[in-house]
Amino acid sequence: MSAITIRNISPKDKTWIKTLMLESWGSEKVVVCGRSFEPASLTGMIAELDRERCGLATYIISDITCEVITLNSLQSGLGVGSTLLDAVAQNAKEQGCKLITLFTTNDNLNALRFYQKYGFHLAQLIPNGIETDRKIKPEIPLQGENGIPIRDYLELRMDLDV
Repeated sequence: MSAITIRNISPKDKTWIKTLMLESWGSEKVVVCGRSFEPASLTGMIAELDRERCGLATYIISDITCEVITLNSLQSGLGVGSTLLDAVAQNAKEQGCKLITLFTTNDNLNALRFYQKYGFHLAQLIPNGIETDRKIKPEIPLQGENGIPIRDYLELRMDLDV
């Protein structure tokens, strides 16, 4: 089996990222806690398997915190998400970060399972946090996985051993 390779986003990836966001999130923009992002314009990493893109992580760094904005794995069960997070964490450490944070919605049980197994812990519940975001991005559905209403944000954090 081939190994997953990770590289930084390059200008040639912008169209692919925009398409991935449209297919995954219904828009080229992602809204998180009232903040709007265009992942194609963010710092990030691309995962490749046999020279084909199979994952994306985008993030922002502020002071000592790295916030993951998007994490997409297009190949389930191969370690794409973990490999991307490993690369993001390494880059964050190199830039002096001591903490990685991210937000997910209450319905995203697969993400909650994945992130907690990876080492993140639940840090904060933001009740009805999606309500504000729907005003910015009306494409956000009312229901998510398993028919669970999408209402709340969960913030997850992981300390980095710098």
